[in-house]
Amino acid sequence: MSSKSKLILIQRVLIWALYFFSGFILYSERGILPSKLITFSRIIYPLSVFWLQIRIKKRTNFLPIDSKMTTSQLWFNLLPVIASLLTVTFSLTNVFLYILGKIT
Repeated sequence: MSSKSKLILIQRVLIWALYFFSGFILYSERGILPSKLITFSRIIYPLSVFWLQIRIKKRTNFLPIDSKMTTSQLWFNLLPVIASLLTVTFSLTNVFLYILGKIT
């Protein structure tokens, strides 16, 4: 394994560890964000993990958009991306606010 591939592996492990830690805090602790955002994140979080794993394993684009797609196909491809990005944002914000609250 070259040093570049080791560095990429370490970066991916750190990112996944942070994301799984944010999920642990999301489910085990009381959320710092408003309850509707926490509920949304708790519902979509497992789906976002599986969706990301499928996209990484297949090595496809995160937004496979084509000009020949119908509106329903476009929404079918866009909704998981939007929901996953919102969940990542909410869960990471929640964990950073949680850590900040524990520090202060």
